[in-house]
Amino acid sequence: MREPSDPSPGEKSRTLKRPASREDRLKAALKANMARRKAQARARDAEDASGDSEKD
Repeated sequence: MREPSDPSPGEKSRTLKRPASREDRLKAALKANMARRKAQARARDAEDASGDSEKD
């Protein structure tokens, strides 16, 4: 009989897939980071093009 603390068969297979899910998380984080950086660069370019901001 299975103990309550024993992982179920589904949980066992999930632990084997952990590196793939980690890679997916890293891939998603990298994609979000790149999108954020591109948006920041576009905002800086738009700000420079408008000439409204002056640096001290």
